[in-house]
Amino acid sequence: MTEIQAFVDGVVDGSLSDAEVEAWMRDVFDNGLSQVDTVDLTNAMIHSGTVLKWPEEWAHLVVDKHSTGGIGDKVSLPLAPALAACGLKCPMIAGRGLAHTGGTLDKLESLPGYDVSISPEKAAKMIGEIGCMIGGQTGEIAPADKRMYAIRDVTGLIASVPLITGSIVSKKAAEGLSALVMDIKVGRATFMQNEQDARELATSIVSTGEGLGIATTVTLTEMDTPIGFSAGNALEVLESIETMRGCGPSDLEELVCVQGGILLHATGIAESIEEGAVDVFNSLHDGSAIAKFEEMCIAQGVSPSVFNSESSLLSAIGLLDANLLTTAFVASNDGWVSDIDAMALGQVVLQLGGGRQSLGDEIDAGVGFVLDAHIGSKIEENEEWITIYHRKPLSEEHRLIIEQSLVLSDESVEMESRIIDIL
Repeated sequence: MTEIQAFVDGVVDGSLSDAEVEAWMRDVFDNGLSQVDTVDLTNAMIHSGTVLKWPEEWAHLVVDKHSTGGIGDKVSLPLAPALAACGLKCPMIAGRGLAHTGGTLDKLESLPGYDVSISPEKAAKMIGEIGCMIGGQTGEIAPADKRMYAIRDVTGLIASVPLITGSIVSKKAAEGLSALVMDIKVGRATFMQNEQDARELATSIVSTGEGLGIATTVTLTEMDTPIGFSAGNALEVLESIETMRGCGPSDLEELVCVQGGILLHATGIAESIEEGAVDVFNSLHDGSAIAKFEEMCIAQGVSPSVFNSESSLLSAIGLLDANLLTTAFVASNDGWVSDIDAMALGQVVLQLGGGRQSLGDEIDAGVGFVLDAHIGSKIEENEEWITIYHRKPLSEEHRLIIEQSLVLSDESVEMESRIIDIL
């Protein structure tokens, strides 16, 4: 038995104390791990629990996506159903938000009754019948990671490329994937603010995924400004549904189509990423993606009546709550929007209760914001550019942060693609 396998066994069976687990990971944190050892560590973590198995006739179609997160990053919600509509199988194991980044599970729980606790048996049934599910990590999936992450979280050992790689890839590979796309956000509103660090993580994840027999691609994407027009759990669900009805913001739609195109190409359904992206685009505009989304939500406990009308949906996710306040902010002068500070706005949402500052915090799903302008928009003095949804009163400090997060230019500004590179 190798040292790495012995370590992972000790993590799972409890024969290693928390102090011993911390000491081993601190050595990795300080001294790194070779690429071969990173693959071995990830492989041991995968097999520390259940590895999902699929029928041979469509096992090559099982795919997933993971993101490092950011403000308004709701890509997973429309992507999984769109992939299912295009013939792929997506057993997405997602996470919760911490600090300023929102979590996919928290967003979906804005829909009353949505159950994120999916057993391997139920996951298999949903993937076979619907083609997608989005649930949380259960005790059966990569239990070594669960304990290792908890210890890393309280001992300052998060920012280690081999440990991050093992954590992400072990959970995804345990889904029995044939292809994975990893979206690494780069910018001030995410954990990877330096492109060089992001590329180092991307290289590690691609090499590890490939070493485990999974076709792995990384997209590096910009995370300085909010994705789409909304942030906050219920508001992001609403925007995701609009995207699956063909009415979504262009930057969100681009990310969904390109990442979906990568997976369709990797599995051989599409001859190129571009062809796959068109297939995903079509699913967002022909009703097939939203149909899969509704099927998935109903299978995971949401009442069909939620999707009967716009008013029933708004009511169900709390956006018609009379106790939910809205405050609009206007531009101080004319100009073109050149910057919107996603990190600043995300911190305000967090402080107003729309995020989780510690693991036990309750999230207010209705809290968030909706933009009326984005990069490149022409805006006039006293024109509304953002509406804040809140329950607590806005402090003067909050108001100042919001006002200062908008930067206008005297000259026209072009909105560029969020995709920096595909690796």
